[in-house]
Amino acid sequence: MWYLYILRCGDGTLYTGITTDIQRRLDAHRCGKGAKYTRGRGPLELIYQEECGAHSEALKREAAVKRLSRTEKEQLIGR
Repeated sequence: MWYLYILRCGDGTLYTGITTDIQRRLDAHRCGKGAKYTRGRGPLELIYQEECGAHSEALKREAAVKRLSRTEKEQLIGR
């Protein structure tokens, strides 16, 4: 099972990614071994996740979410 997730960085920006293990990926981000974007932007907070099924579905969903405006992303996460 693949998951889409959104992190809120310490500077208020949002980071979107996919993984098969959300906790492992969040730990990697927090110790500086995740995406380059999240390094130095802590603390990182997991604010959204959804199941996507197959890897290809997760990639498509990630691309769609990344195209959303900040306002649309905030609506997605329920703020």
